[in-house]
Amino acid sequence: MQMKFSLSGKEITFDISHCTVAGWTGRDAKAIQHHIDELAAIGVKPPSSVPLYYRTASGMVTQQDVIEVVGKGTSGEIEPFLIASDGVLYLGLASDHTDRELEAHSVALSKQICEKPVARDIWRFDEVADHIEQIEMRSWIAEKDGDDWVLYQEGTIASIRPLTDLIDGSGLMSSAPAGKASVMLCGTLGAKGGVRPAKRFKMALHDPVLGRTIEHSYAINELPEIA
Repeated sequence: MQMKFSLSGKEITFDISHCTVAGWTGRDAKAIQHHIDELAAIGVKPPSSVPLYYRTASGMVTQQDVIEVVGKGTSGEIEPFLIASDGVLYLGLASDHTDRELEAHSVALSKQICEKPVARDIWRFDEVADHIEQIEMRSWIAEKDGDDWVLYQEGTIASIRPLTDLIDGSGLMSSAPAGKASVMLCGTLGAKGGVRPAKRFKMALHDPVLGRTIEHSYAINELPEIA
């Protein structure tokens, strides 16, 4: 699947053939347990080990500003987004939008069922590697049509396991053949007020050292759940 991104204002195209969603990637054991507990509150079973690497279809990655889901039980979560292509690594921004009701039955299936919105802008990883853990992550939600944005998640990449560890653990750099790209969503932060659905989701990745920001927002169109 070919996707176009913007790298320093120049368009770059990747042929994505492999997509991984890394889960349970918090560095702080208490933070991991907090995320496990907030998902347990909506019926999600705890993981067998941490972290876990879920394969998803590469075609689920999207840059559209509207996604369609079935029912009212889905929600987004901000995550660093990595692209590996021909030995070069890039950093971007994604939302691991997930069906929470299905997640209570199977986390793996819940990761597969919803599209994964990603921002168009990306940075070369080697440009941020020396200060990667200072990069700030924030998301906002609008729970109802017409609502103002409410801060939903906030923290830094330092809250997540070192991205280099996730890269090694997932085999990201070697998972795509020459000329193809592999991508990975790298884990998230706890939600303020608990995990919950929304009509709109907005996210930002801010580099305070180089003074630049990647942003993306999308709306969630809920399709009727027909029994």
